[in-house]
Amino acid sequence: MEDTRTPKPRLRAYSLPIAAAIILVVAVGVYFFIDPSSSPVFPKCPFKVMTGLQCPGCGSQRAIHALLHGDIPSAWRFNALLVISAPVLAVMLPVQFMRRRHPQLYLKVFCTATIWTTFAVVTAWWIARNVWGW
Repeated sequence: MEDTRTPKPRLRAYSLPIAAAIILVVAVGVYFFIDPSSSPVFPKCPFKVMTGLQCPGCGSQRAIHALLHGDIPSAWRFNALLVISAPVLAVMLPVQFMRRRHPQLYLKVFCTATIWTTFAVVTAWWIARNVWGW
């Protein structure tokens, strides 16, 4: 008789990608149908509320909503860094999920240079958008 109490290895291997896909579909649906600009459902940025300055992520929710509706100019105005980094994230996310099966690819994509470059770009964006009002 087969033990039904423990999940089968094949099912367990697919559970994380399936859960991630479900969460992604729900999040895309929420951001597509609900406008963060006018909905109290979405939280305000605590950094901006406390300091009056924009953090690197300020406007990201509105930018995602605009991108899902094909409005790239509005998304750019809300958060240009998100618009620029979306294709990069689209490559990096699957690599993150495949890191155990393809560790060499993971190490090449998430190398020290990538981490420091990301840190520098986000920091520069944070400063520039508050100094020049981007």
